[in-house]
Amino acid sequence: MSLFKLAYQALMCDDVNEKVQLTHHLFDKVLNQDLSADSTISIETIAAPGRPKKPELVGYQNTPKRDRSDLGMIKTIHSICHIEFNAINLALDALYRFQDMPTQYYCDWAKVAHEEALHFTLLNDYLKELDYQYGDFEAHNGLWEMTVETDYDVLVRMALVPRVLEARGLDVTPSIQIKFRKSNFAKMAEILEVIFQDEIGHVKIGNYWYKHLCEERNLEPIETFDLLIKKHVGKSLRGPFNWEARLLSDFTEAELNYLEHTNRERTN
Repeated sequence: MSLFKLAYQALMCDDVNEKVQLTHHLFDKVLNQDLSADSTISIETIAAPGRPKKPELVGYQNTPKRDRSDLGMIKTIHSICHIEFNAINLALDALYRFQDMPTQYYCDWAKVAHEEALHFTLLNDYLKELDYQYGDFEAHNGLWEMTVETDYDVLVRMALVPRVLEARGLDVTPSIQIKFRKSNFAKMAEILEVIFQDEIGHVKIGNYWYKHLCEERNLEPIETFDLLIKKHVGKSLRGPFNWEARLLSDFTEAELNYLEHTNRERTN
């Protein structure tokens, strides 16, 4: 089977368990070199990937506020679970949409999709332990909106999904872990540590391909990133930034200094 056909099949699957199984199957096939990236398929703009009827999607501003009560913490777990579900689709779309990349690109993003599916399962299993499950609360669709907005160019996708959306997770996860350790849901801090370590690798993959594409097109990475932020985000990225984790994921010190400088300008 074509790599792109299987990635599309997993992407558009609306059954949660089947999507996870198809994603793992795709990764196994890529590892065993059983899929061909030679035969392409038509590329569609996908307004919405396959997803279950619940959770109900609402605008970011209408997402219910979460406090530090037990129910508030459970809603936070559900929110993170929704992020990981979206992350499966983000990785699958990166596989399906950009069909003229080197073989290593597909190996990398099949691995990311596989790990995001593992993260989603960890979180959904924990919700079930708490007598809830994915879909029990409302969620927002901001992550997929950025995917649609960047579907015209693989360089733009690499710049703005792993280097912005996923990298933000590196910045905020340690503080979220502290909140969970002080709650009745300390197990969540352990789950987040697994996710955090994997996400360093995911951002590293995004950094590699972004810089590879900049070099291939003779573009200066920081200047190009700045232009893309202004075009698609409209303002500089919000800090604070986790320098240690971002350096591990192959952000350069020059890039981090740029982020800090533009963040100061944003807040002044």
